[in-house]
Amino acid sequence: MKKLWGSRFSKATATLLEEFNASISFDRVLSEVDVQGSLAHVAMLGKVGVLTESETQRIQQGLQTVLSKIQAGTVKFTVADEDIHMNIERLLYQEIGELAGKLHTGRSRNDQVTTDLHLYLREQLTILVGKLRALQQALLKQAAQHIDTLLPGYTHLQRAQPIRLAHHLLAYVEMLARDIERFEDSQKRINTSPLGAGALAGAGFKVDRQMTATLLGFSRLYQNSIDAVSDRDYVIEFLAHAAIIMMHLSRLSEELILWSSQEFNFVQLDDAYCTGSSMMPQKKNPDIPELVRGKTGRVYGALVTSLTMMKALPLAYNKDMQEDKEALFDTVDTLHGCLDLYIPLITTMKINKTAMRDAITQDFSNATAVADYLVKKGMPFRQAHAITGQMVMYCIQENCLLIDLDLAKLQQFSSVIEAEIYAVLQPEHAVEARSTIGGTARASVAQQIARWNVILQCKY
Repeated sequence: MKKLWGSRFSKATATLLEEFNASISFDRVLSEVDVQGSLAHVAMLGKVGVLTESETQRIQQGLQTVLSKIQAGTVKFTVADEDIHMNIERLLYQEIGELAGKLHTGRSRNDQVTTDLHLYLREQLTILVGKLRALQQALLKQAAQHIDTLLPGYTHLQRAQPIRLAHHLLAYVEMLARDIERFEDSQKRINTSPLGAGALAGAGFKVDRQMTATLLGFSRLYQNSIDAVSDRDYVIEFLAHAAIIMMHLSRLSEELILWSSQEFNFVQLDDAYCTGSSMMPQKKNPDIPELVRGKTGRVYGALVTSLTMMKALPLAYNKDMQEDKEALFDTVDTLHGCLDLYIPLITTMKINKTAMRDAITQDFSNATAVADYLVKKGMPFRQAHAITGQMVMYCIQENCLLIDLDLAKLQQFSSVIEAEIYAVLQPEHAVEARSTIGGTARASVAQQIARWNVILQCKY
């Protein structure tokens, strides 16, 4: 099959090169947006007089037919036509004949492919933001149902202070909010039209770039044609944001893996979202969190791939830039897959309130509350810290807890201690003492939940 660009060449493309060079195996994902871009380009060519009204209508009708066949899944793409752009142009030839040759007037595959990527990413970001919000809603619902469930808060994976489970879950709601904010901010750069920039120097016809931008819903234009075709910042930015999302999901995954273990027994993941062992019949494995944790490295790799690919490229377009697509498409698919599973995983997760409560009555996570109590009695914090540390050391040696010590023993550490200390040692007291904005006291957490209910428009 003769290449649409092949008249300058005296030999057919080597079979190995044809296969190595082709991108249709993965850039077929862009088929619908590629047709959308072509429809806008043809409408503009008709308006500026490059095409007659009849030619414009015939090409548009042909493109609509091609689009319908793509959507119906009846199109067969070929490696011989290299990429999605040339495949669609060949399909248009089959519909309307030689008139299809006018489709490419005033543009290059260089501005065409980046236009497609802008359109694709704009669409995907909207869908992904919706899924991130759905995950926020799932976490918020669990938080609202467990505002009075207490558990140990950890630093260094060591029990630190009692907190509310709702408070812990809301931390992930906040993380996801920043993820959404980053995506939404990046839309203004994604929503920029490169169409009409040509190969690198602009079009040789009086194309109306603003018209095509408006038809495609772009809010602004690239102001430099070289930059327009060689920019992949928006792809790298998306991958960087995706890497942060996966980092957040991986942190949540690690906690769910730990919390669902027999050692913690804090949560029970629904059977529909777990698997078993081929050998050990008792096993229930948290495969979703484990896979999400593993796929995080895959997304990090996509970001490094794209940064490395772009790091030494001279202006303008270079074939190296074809390598952006597999990394991008794989990352988009990975995000969709992880979010699609995490939403029901969180929604169906059961909380073991008893195990969480038992954990904070069998440790020293109330020690900070004792130090604060001593400070309120007029003691400098460093002295209070030292005295409380001595109490903890004594209890460790005696294999008991702070609350097990009688008042006389406690007063040996400090004469300012009174019987009220036993109320201070209760987990509820330690939690309610943290009443500042963003703290773990009930009123503070309830305020956080109310705020997010308004933002996410949650109804339980």
